Amino acid sequence: MKRKTMLFCLYLSCSLGIHSLAATSDLPYKDPKLSVEQRVTDLLGRMTLEEKVAQLNMKSLSGLKTNEKGKVTESSLEALFGGESIGCLESPFIEHGKIAAYSEAADQYLRTKTRLGIPAIQIAECLHGHMALGATIFPQSIGLGSTWNPELIREMAGVIAQEALLAGVDQALSPLFDIARDPRYGRVEECYGEDPYLVKEMGVAFVKGLQGEPEQSSKGIAPGKLAAMGKHFVAYSKPEAGINIAPALVGERELREDHLYPFEAAVKEANIYSIMPGYHEIDGVPIHASKWLLKDILRDEWGFDGYIFSDYGAIGMMNYLHHTADGPKETGFQAITAGVDVEAPGAYGYKHLVELVKEGRLPESVVDERVRCVLTIKFKMGLFDRPFKVHKDDQQKVHTKENVDLARRIAEESIVLLQNNDNVLPLDKNKLKSLAVIGPNADKVQFGDYSPTKNNDYGITVLQGLRSYLGDEVKVNYALGCGITSLFTDSIASAVEAAKNSDAVILVLGGTSQTLSGIGWGDENSKELATCGEGYDRNELDFPGVQPQLLEAVAATGKPIVLVMINGRPLTIGEEAKKVNAVVEAWYPGEKGGEAVARVLFGEVNPSGRLSMTFPPTTGHIPLYAAQKPSARGFYKSPGTPENPGRDYVFSQPKPLFCFGHGLSYTTFEYKNMHIKEAGDVVRVSCELANTGKRDGAEVAQLYVRDVVSSTSTPLKALKAFQKVYLKAGEAKTIELVVKKEDLKVWNPEMKKVLEPGEFKVMVGSSVEDIRLDGSFDVR
Repeated sequence: MKRKTMLFCLYLSCSLGIHSLAATSDLPYKDPKLSVEQRVTDLLGRMTLEEKVAQLNMKSLSGLKTNEKGKVTESSLEALFGGESIGCLESPFIEHGKIAAYSEAADQYLRTKTRLGIPAIQIAECLHGHMALGATIFPQSIGLGSTWNPELIREMAGVIAQEALLAGVDQALSPLFDIARDPRYGRVEECYGEDPYLVKEMGVAFVKGLQGEPEQSSKGIAPGKLAAMGKHFVAYSKPEAGINIAPALVGERELREDHLYPFEAAVKEANIYSIMPGYHEIDGVPIHASKWLLKDILRDEWGFDGYIFSDYGAIGMMNYLHHTADGPKETGFQAITAGVDVEAPGAYGYKHLVELVKEGRLPESVVDERVRCVLTIKFKMGLFDRPFKVHKDDQQKVHTKENVDLARRIAEESIVLLQNNDNVLPLDKNKLKSLAVIGPNADKVQFGDYSPTKNNDYGITVLQGLRSYLGDEVKVNYALGCGITSLFTDSIASAVEAAKNSDAVILVLGGTSQTLSGIGWGDENSKELATCGEGYDRNELDFPGVQPQLLEAVAATGKPIVLVMINGRPLTIGEEAKKVNAVVEAWYPGEKGGEAVARVLFGEVNPSGRLSMTFPPTTGHIPLYAAQKPSARGFYKSPGTPENPGRDYVFSQPKPLFCFGHGLSYTTFEYKNMHIKEAGDVVRVSCELANTGKRDGAEVAQLYVRDVVSSTSTPLKALKAFQKVYLKAGEAKTIELVVKKEDLKVWNPEMKKVLEPGEFKVMVGSSVEDIRLDGSFDVR
């Protein structure tokens, strides 16, 4: 009787899907000595259709609950999973330690209480820090791009990986390889910049910092590393009219020359594990339904062997936004046959896959192909073989002093000095008795979108940074002045009074972005609207609200004014710049931003940031970017040259307010003695770079190339190499900038990528408009 009871219980446990891990440990897919392909094939052959489809969906850990002792309840685990494995799990946007507890419970459940014990890939937002309360908050991506320092970004990504791993995260939903060409678009702040080469260098550095070197990641993710996800494939950041999700008006040649270029590098140079398609469409086809992009190019042409993860709700949008699918079932069919492996957040189109297979419309082999991609990544990530996730009190390893110091250092390198009339900066606290600090962003942290909070408790404001730096030596007169978007002018008078009673003014203006989590949403003391971030596009790029009136009133006092901008996109500040002495672009500078700003303003740090996006004079100048084609700046110039265009608008020139690569320093740099040498597959350009000033500093040497005559049009100046060089006062170095001949190829009229013979002009300088040396070489 006892034997029969035991057999019955074993049968019941199997049929209910709660087979233990130990009972299946001798199966081939559990054997780490076998190849990944062998293990995937064995596991796939054991799965039911329903289990396969579950691997193509995602659920959120936010559905879990804890008891009074903080332990995750079995009932919430059963409610979330119901004995079923899942492809991916989303980390909730909550406290770091709580995420770790949820992760531990979910991993234990999936690996011991589901029939086959298949673990899930836990994903999390990690754009500029793990999006969890308590993790280190680094500067927003547009600021990261302005460092022009890939090694610094690589170091940061390594820290993000370490902190996220302690919360059980397996994969980051980052970085972005989007080319930002329209500053009206709200997600510009998430991009590294406007240039394909710069974006490629920064993005590849992030992936390598997160995943490790491709030599290792091609075999598996090393301990201490996370898988990366490249997004948003492709040309998502060039939306019609700057509106998020709008169609990308781009032809195949531009797509290949600019937008596909950094993604290809992510696949071939960094071995990125996952790709996320964008919400948009190209040439009438939603990206999530584009076999040409997702199969022909990404997989067949480039050899991508990771998995494709849908953007949130994007599959459903083919039904209710693009109207290219008639109902949820059709969206699922289009996406899976195009090559999308996982639907996020799931349960819209892919919940109909079983039905589609049983109807005979969708071959099960297509489902198998998609599941194989997901399982392959799971095995390569070591999810089946690692120890169970264990929630420990590891908070002492998160947000460490070293990590926070790195956040400050990155903020310091991201700050761009745009204007410095009469060398008003750096300020000298020994010559100041009082300083006015004014503006809606003076005493408010702004971390940017995809941050866990907007609470001042998690960062240092500009006001706090200045007060800490100045101590009792200089009196600080603070005034709010106005809100960010509010139209009330009641506080402007007190700001004017503060300025009158001070020797100089720090005027801190700009914008604010939402936080997707809802934690710290808005401002308890005001009802400010988000002005940037996902879904916050603008038709004008001036300061919002009554900030221009505040600047006008403060400028009327005649006091020296330093305008500090805390914001997420280039702004049209031509008139404002005329009324102030200095302009500092700090972007969203992370949790140590206020301290970094103070150190730059008073010369403790010599600014070395350079613009990664062009600042247009007006919104009507958009699009305006460095790598434009020869005809883009017009023809009717009287007088004028290609480098200095004349009157091509009736009342304006088509030239930037502040150009790509621009950024001032507290010292001066000299370039001389350029030499150009071809060496096999590369061209080596060397020159002597000297710090000719009295302060230590860093210069970003930028190399641009012009293909003098080509079968299809090419940019007047295309960035092909750069190097950030640190020099002591009076120091000189010989630097070398290497151009790959592969990057000199054009997509010819037959849409073939070829290196055409002829002359190439080389220009080296401090920005795209500040060229110091030039020369040329011939390709034969």
